[in-house]
Amino acid sequence: MTFLEQIFASLDRSSDAVVLQELRDGEPVSLTAQQLLGQVLVARAYLRRLRLKKGDRCALLAHNSMQWVAMDLAAMAEGLTVVPLYARQAPAELVAMMKDCWPSVIACGEQALADAIVEAWPEAPPHFCFENVFTAGRGPVENPALAVAEEDVVTIIYTSGTSGEAKGVMLNAGNVGYMLGCTSGRLDQLMKRRPDQDAVFHYLPLCFAGSWIMMLTCLLRGSKLTLNTDLGKIATEMRHATPDYFLNVPALLERMRKAVDEQLWKTGGFPLKVYTKAKGAWVRRQEGKSRVGDGFRLGLANRLVFPTIRKKMIGGKLRALICGSAPLSVETQLFFMMLGIPVLQVYGLTETTSAVTTNIGAEQIIGRTPFGIPTKRDADSTYEVKVNTIRINPDIKLKPMVMNLKTMKLKPMVFKVGTNDETTIDGPGDKLFIVNGKETKNLKNISSDDIKSISILKDEAAEKLYGKRGRNGVMIITTKKGNK
Repeated sequence: MTFLEQIFASLDRSSDAVVLQELRDGEPVSLTAQQLLGQVLVARAYLRRLRLKKGDRCALLAHNSMQWVAMDLAAMAEGLTVVPLYARQAPAELVAMMKDCWPSVIACGEQALADAIVEAWPEAPPHFCFENVFTAGRGPVENPALAVAEEDVVTIIYTSGTSGEAKGVMLNAGNVGYMLGCTSGRLDQLMKRRPDQDAVFHYLPLCFAGSWIMMLTCLLRGSKLTLNTDLGKIATEMRHATPDYFLNVPALLERMRKAVDEQLWKTGGFPLKVYTKAKGAWVRRQEGKSRVGDGFRLGLANRLVFPTIRKKMIGGKLRALICGSAPLSVETQLFFMMLGIPVLQVYGLTETTSAVTTNIGAEQIIGRTPFGIPTKRDADSTYEVKVNTIRINPDIKLKPMVMNLKTMKLKPMVFKVGTNDETTIDGPGDKLFIVNGKETKNLKNISSDDIKSISILKDEAAEKLYGKRGRNGVMIITTKKGNK
């Protein structure tokens, strides 16, 4: 069975269970599995009337919505190649992508998106809007047989183009089916194969591969997927969804951590005192420097403060946060672990590739993603890497991933100050260190207990004061002895 056949079979079994949900004006608007299948059949009938041929490309330009999901499934079921595009991107950039792949038709979530494309590209292919498809009175397709084989290309996903010319990646049904199997298998481990329906919150754009694969995985598993349609309401909708897990990028988790700290500082009083003491105890435990009473401090916070933070921030059901696309700071990962929320870091989550590996349980290594195990080193410092965190089908031959140690970015330098602070300088190149007013290259003899203050200078400020020596960043350290 192709992945589409598996998804449709799963939806048919789920029947009256809610599988998609949006929040509009604070109220849930839902689709059951059968209602979603009905919308897919209606969309297929509309597409078939356009007399498109198998293999034709359909650009999908819309914000996240339940209709986006239905249109995506319908186009693939009709044998079309879907080209999902980021609706917030500049029209000129979107046109450049479409001129690269030349879709036969453009499906738009709203008229304003269509108008912007036509204005930037008067010779654009024909377009239609969702409101023309999902309207009362339209009937389903008469012959719903699927026109998709394992080798058929079902999507072309483009990079954002922010770091160069946008490039498209073609995925066939076999590629997608394999990724769904891996992703669902990992989620089975996380949820311990429980029979209940998973609750999942989702805010990342569906046009990117990692986000798209998560959506398809939820449909395959019969999960209840709550789609965020307003980025300004993520916090409120996240709490309403009370998810078991959801996909993230580091930027959101960093904001969540800072928001908790800020809110507790505003609240003050007993909660802040308990939180601050527990945070210090947690950091000392991670460093292997626990003190007498730290267990009590953490136990008190786990009873009185941390449960309230978890509930108000995300809801009371969360099993784990899944994070990818960029490195997550050690400080943020430790913060969520302190609250009792594991953060599963995934490798391979970008615009055009889904998660390749993820860590669960004992496999977690703080500050690292599960890349794999070096198995052979060549004379030119190149390693072959064998991925060991997913089960590989022995019938599928995969070329080993190769990384060159000469071109790899080094892990950022991390300096821990006292018990609660952590400062990181990222990026290549030598940093300039100023200790008590003097330049130094050796920080090994400085104990964190001796440090009174640290300040960081970057970019223009650093170069203005220290010239070219400061172009990679300056760390200014004042010790307690040096301040006397």
